[in-house]
Amino acid sequence: MSYQQILLSPLVALGLYVLYKGAKLLYFQWTSPLNDLPGPPSTHWFFGNLKDIWKADNSVLHEKWVEEYGPTLKYKGFLQTSRFYTVDLKAINHILMNSYIYQKSEAGRYNLSRILGNGVLVVEEDKHKQQIWPYKNPQNPAFGVAQIRELTEIFVEKSIQLRDIWADEIIKANGQVEVLSWLSKMTLDVIGLAGFNYNFNALTRDGEKNELNQAFSTIFRSGTRMSLIPMLRGMVPFLRFLPAERDAETKIAREKMARIGDQLLRESKAAILADEKENGKVEKTAFKRRDLLSLLLRANMSTDVPPNHMTDEDVLAQVPTFIVAGHETTSTATTWALYALTQQPDVQTKLREELFTIGTDNPTMDELNSLPYLDAVVRETLRIHAPVPMTMREAVRDDIIPLGQPVRDLKGNLLDSIRIKKGQTVIVPITTINRSKAIWGEDAKEFKPERWQNVPEAAGAIPGVWGNLMTFLGGPRACIGYRFSLVETKALLFTLVRAFEFELAVPADEIIKKTTIVQRPIIKSDPEGGNRMPLILKPVNRA
Repeated sequence: MSYQQILLSPLVALGLYVLYKGAKLLYFQWTSPLNDLPGPPSTHWFFGNLKDIWKADNSVLHEKWVEEYGPTLKYKGFLQTSRFYTVDLKAINHILMNSYIYQKSEAGRYNLSRILGNGVLVVEEDKHKQQIWPYKNPQNPAFGVAQIRELTEIFVEKSIQLRDIWADEIIKANGQVEVLSWLSKMTLDVIGLAGFNYNFNALTRDGEKNELNQAFSTIFRSGTRMSLIPMLRGMVPFLRFLPAERDAETKIAREKMARIGDQLLRESKAAILADEKENGKVEKTAFKRRDLLSLLLRANMSTDVPPNHMTDEDVLAQVPTFIVAGHETTSTATTWALYALTQQPDVQTKLREELFTIGTDNPTMDELNSLPYLDAVVRETLRIHAPVPMTMREAVRDDIIPLGQPVRDLKGNLLDSIRIKKGQTVIVPITTINRSKAIWGEDAKEFKPERWQNVPEAAGAIPGVWGNLMTFLGGPRACIGYRFSLVETKALLFTLVRAFEFELAVPADEIIKKTTIVQRPIIKSDPEGGNRMPLILKPVNRA
């Protein structure tokens, strides 16, 4: 074989592969059952409607489409492939409950795994069931009420530390504080202590930069431009050699989490084995350390459970999952809560008055949960400003999705179900359902905590795991740490709103939302300035 032939052979193979994939994609689209569904016209031959979605504020365009085309529709993704979009609650419930059919796509799992490894948020089917078991162990669940009650002291302690730092910051900066970055540091410290009994020391008065927090800030930084290379790498495996702008930070974060995880795993196992030597066996109910990793390991190593154990590799994969899922979501949610309070001074005042009915700076979980208006503010924040505004699933086999609200297709047929082909992308619209006028009324997009005093009957049909909301999803893949996030958010608001009055430091129309995994704020006139929420803080004078 000549030198030219040796060089040409891979190119021919690549060309044939591209032709095959292209023909397969065209056939899939040509025969898609979604072709007859109503939906917006495509605006780009390659991006479909995706550029329009990216340019719009999160979920606003989808809400407009629902009003124009009805509760069940399609829109176009890459290369004109149709995406199934519905706010029909019967259909959403079917998708969420059938997690073996509707899974994260291979591209989605690849992109997540680059940050999280193959932890519980990434794996599917029986592997997910195996990894989720120690968290849901009925005799001692890692995120159960008793466990969160034990961890509340950490939430409050770190909230007070943040309060004291902000008291110094407002003196140095004429009252202005960029709250998102500080909240991110606080929640990183919390997940370190509560998750692993490990102190990241991200929250410091001297402003010393924390390597891991910096890496996360860059990884999750959302901008106003679409980044094509990460999308291509997810969709086309042989393009995964292409470099992207945040690869260096992702590598730093992964290496740091791997070092920490290996250290923590060895220390936790040594402590558990010492306890086993002392007591004769590892009991599920006998644990000395209250951190989540120790509890997870004890459940996994217990001698009196069915053989459902994870490997050390699987346990290590939970470390970045703990850090990311328990870190960025809560800091983002609290940021949006403070923003909402700046836009409703009467709500802020009413909340502060309720918080001062508790006569201590160190409330217990039960005291935090006894405050109905605080609970309503948190619920309303998570309804309007869900940290993750939507999620995608891909059908791994053919299916039929039932509809609670029949739709009329472009041929005039009335459909009470939708046929889905293997490989079809399905959208679970969290924010659009949370802000649905059909469920919450004409004021659905307004921040109004009082609505939780009389929840609409229609909200009872939302198939979410908590609070008549889609924020934490539902079904087997619902968020397992929602109690952790809720109590931590309450502890933060309790401490900060008692200490400070909050005002927005820029005009409200300057704050826009963009998403890279989580939904974060950007200053519209300074998109290159990164994600930030500048607020003006004034000390509360109770007199």
